[in-house]
Amino acid sequence: MNTDQSHSGQATAMYTTRHIAALLAIAATAAIGWLCGCSRGASDTADDYDSLRHRLPDTLRVGTLYSPTSYFIYRQEPMGYDYDMVSRFAADKGMHLSLRIAPSLSRAVELLDSGLIDLLAYEVPVTGEYRQRVIHCGIENATYQVLVQPKRGKQPLISDVTQLVGREVYVEERSKYLQRLNNLNEELGGGIIIHEVDRDTLITEDLMEMVSKGEIPLTVVDSDIGRLNKTYYNDLDITLQISFPQRSAWGVAQGNKWLADSIDTWSRGEKPRRQQATLLKRYFELSKGSEPGTAAVKIDL
Repeated sequence: MNTDQSHSGQATAMYTTRHIAALLAIAATAAIGWLCGCSRGASDTADDYDSLRHRLPDTLRVGTLYSPTSYFIYRQEPMGYDYDMVSRFAADKGMHLSLRIAPSLSRAVELLDSGLIDLLAYEVPVTGEYRQRVIHCGIENATYQVLVQPKRGKQPLISDVTQLVGREVYVEERSKYLQRLNNLNEELGGGIIIHEVDRDTLITEDLMEMVSKGEIPLTVVDSDIGRLNKTYYNDLDITLQISFPQRSAWGVAQGNKWLADSIDTWSRGEKPRRQQATLLKRYFELSKGSEPGTAAVKIDL
């Protein structure tokens, strides 16, 4: 794997000989396609038809971000939910995977715009802003922001956002978490004590660890990040939702709808759905803080 990488007139009652010949040719092509579809499975039919017009590349150039939910290196092995899913797609379609890591989502979208990557295998928010630049595709996910708090802290668990008044919450500076807390604070008439943390010093996962250790009282993260990290810190509670759900999915450039259609068709298949369920359990449910090996799950290829 290379990590830098990478379609007047009046109706007549009779057809001419040429019309009949054309219809017979179309019917023969359809019959062949139907027979092939039967032999490979109905879920591949639309994909195969699209491949006649836009052949899938030998190498799929994929962009993503380094994050605990999308892509990371563990014991010198590449891992991550999005990485594992896109690897399955490339393998199923006989493509080599060329991976390029972007420093930010905005930079990753620029790579799509410039044609340096074919697919952004990262959870791109389904918003008006991003819809103007990418075509969302693949399995859609929904996340929301949650409050991270210790299960057995000095104070009772917060069960309602109004109980945040008078409490200290630590979040990354210039982040969506800070923006949400500021909006919530305004809605409540003030009183939330918000601490901004330097993003160059600490990241979201660090703040969750600090809550677990009792070094800070509260923080805010996306629900998927919360679920993943809770597998390491069973003493944390992430049940309080403080924002509306945000839908997200992979993205391709606006001119590559054929690739989006191919990914959509593949992702609706039984095998990818089964693989997704296994990966979700592996990354977001199984505890990593108990006995060694509990996170080892066999993925059906």
